[in-house]
Amino acid sequence: MVELPKVYNPKEVEEKIYNLWLKSGYFNPDKLPRRHRKPYTIVIPPPNITGELHMGHALNATVQDILIRWRRLQGYKTLWLPGTDHAGIATQNVVEKELKKEGVSRFDLGREKFIERVWQWKEKYGNLILEQFKKMGCSCDWSRTRFTLDKEYVRAVKTAFLDYYKKGWIYRGKKVINWCPRCQTSLSDLEIEYKEEKGKLWYIKYPLKPKTYNLKPKTYIVVATTRPETMLGDTAVAANPKDKRYKNLVGQITVLPLVNREIPIIADRLVDPKFGTGAVKVTPAHDLQDYEISLRHKLPIIQVIDEKAEMTKEAPLPYQGLKVLEARQKVVEDLKNKNLLLRVEDYLHQIPKCYRCATTIELIPSEQWFLKMAKLAKMAEKPVKKGEIKFHPKSFEKSYFDWLKNIKDWCISRQIWWGHKIPIKNEADVLDYNPPTTRQGDVLDTWFSSALWPFATLGWPKKTKDLKRFYPTAVLSTDRGIINLWVARMVFSGMEFMKKIPFKDVFLHATVLTREGKRMSKSLGTGINPINLIEKYGADATRFGIAWQIMGGQDIRFVEDNIVMGRKFCNKIWNAARFLLMQKPPLINADSVRRFSLIKKNLTPADKKILRALEKTIKSVNGDLENFRFGRAAHTLYDFFWHDFCDVYIEKSKTELSFMKAKVKMRTKFSSPKQKDLKTKKILLYVLLNSLKLLHPFIPFITEEIYQKLPIKNKQRCLMITEWPK
Repeated sequence: MVELPKVYNPKEVEEKIYNLWLKSGYFNPDKLPRRHRKPYTIVIPPPNITGELHMGHALNATVQDILIRWRRLQGYKTLWLPGTDHAGIATQNVVEKELKKEGVSRFDLGREKFIERVWQWKEKYGNLILEQFKKMGCSCDWSRTRFTLDKEYVRAVKTAFLDYYKKGWIYRGKKVINWCPRCQTSLSDLEIEYKEEKGKLWYIKYPLKPKTYNLKPKTYIVVATTRPETMLGDTAVAANPKDKRYKNLVGQITVLPLVNREIPIIADRLVDPKFGTGAVKVTPAHDLQDYEISLRHKLPIIQVIDEKAEMTKEAPLPYQGLKVLEARQKVVEDLKNKNLLLRVEDYLHQIPKCYRCATTIELIPSEQWFLKMAKLAKMAEKPVKKGEIKFHPKSFEKSYFDWLKNIKDWCISRQIWWGHKIPIKNEADVLDYNPPTTRQGDVLDTWFSSALWPFATLGWPKKTKDLKRFYPTAVLSTDRGIINLWVARMVFSGMEFMKKIPFKDVFLHATVLTREGKRMSKSLGTGINPINLIEKYGADATRFGIAWQIMGGQDIRFVEDNIVMGRKFCNKIWNAARFLLMQKPPLINADSVRRFSLIKKNLTPADKKILRALEKTIKSVNGDLENFRFGRAAHTLYDFFWHDFCDVYIEKSKTELSFMKAKVKMRTKFSSPKQKDLKTKKILLYVLLNSLKLLHPFIPFITEEIYQKLPIKNKQRCLMITEWPK
């Protein structure tokens, strides 16, 4: 009879078990037993090739693996498709930092040589995070691993671009866009992060043109601004049409300070009467709201800040060539000298930052490629409104709809070298499907390519078997922060190219915070590497400790205590299994244990109680997993196994088994002591086996290891393909 070691050591088990799974081939849906028929697909949110596993990845991977292992046990033909994203800006930044150590820049290498270096970096480090997912026990089909710049995926992206372009939905035009002076590229609104900073609010006198204000002897209008340097590009002053303070000034002319250019005073609904004095400067080239105002009022656009965040030749001579902050300082000094600065106040405001390098964003006019969003937004709205796609928690539907309601055309071009090249230079060109590798054209926004992920990974635009079998996918589990960056874009992409929704459920998992409730940061030393937790406590303990904390949509304040609890729980399971095996239970047919056909008669009150508790647990866990209540399911399983099974039934069985042995020894007249002894062992084995199945999605390594040791005849090769308890 097989006996378990006294102490469970995950380091001795996890690598061995994972190799068993890989050798079995059961991560691949094509190699599952015949009973696995109905498809169930999850595509992994592709991590960047620059990334290492962090707690957010660990949480999401745990959620997805729980779902996949649960459905696999239920007999679904499960596919969890892995892959990585080329992450244009992020990857280019990382490689540029490596080059800087060598004393060279990408411009020194040139585009072709630089791209070669990026590919070398990708081959060396690009799949590191996927290897870390394996350490967590993720049951992905690694044979189907995809990359957003592999050959077939490039074809999919070009096909999508051509489809949009032929419909007239993609166009090239000059608009005011977000620009990162450090990365030297455009960014969409969704790629901007806002940081609260202490600043100033300057109140500036704009002189009125002589003889234009005849009602009162007022000579100027006061505007408030947080960016006085941009006033050099002002083309109007505006107030809200409902603001009575400026009713008689609208239509008048003011003279722009320091520039001496005459500009009109206009009325526009976008102006907030509560900001500053209620009158604002209008700088169309450097503010998105001002740009919208300029289009309505046909105002000129004067660019005074360039792509390097320096003042242009459109600015007056004393300011040309200055950095933005230098120009700000000089403008303020000159206004003071001319007695045009009324007052200055402290002001707390949100500063737009590049999501990759944290550089302050400049808003500048730029020639870019755009995707029209009006019809696509409606495509994204419809299936969610109809309930074909459900959000969990449902409350996140509001932010989804709010963004779609106020959507603007998507700037899809980026001025970097690493990524999917835009296949045409301008609208007059013929589409080029084999551009030379040295072409200095723009590339597409990374999110344009990742929006195709649910079907491009399955072979689209080819009509592959995988696409037919596994699309649409079942569930998308992702971070709430990319609902609009990614989720909405996948929805309209699926509706446009597949004429079907890309997934049926969207689970938006919590954000893992520090114990103090702050965002984890690697640079600040507050980030936690899950691999270190796995090394210390084991993958099962880490997974269970994470799942334990997933309670609704609440953010998680991470504490290591929950991982310690997970380790103790694994030890409890190990000891329970060890106790059973020490009783030398008889070899039982797998079908008999599954059907409980040999142990449903002559039950004691304790037997009935544990079987009722098991039945209740099965129903509860099923309901929780159906509704994405992972933490609640983990709590239920913990309470059942630790308290109902171990603390109560196993303790009672120890007394029962000892009593039966004594009766046999004494050769008493009591009826069938051996049969009662056998009955108790069978119930122990039955409850343990079903508990292992219920726990397997959460803690797969230890449950598989114990299953391999159980005395069951004709059992499946792996626990993960047995039948889920009913």
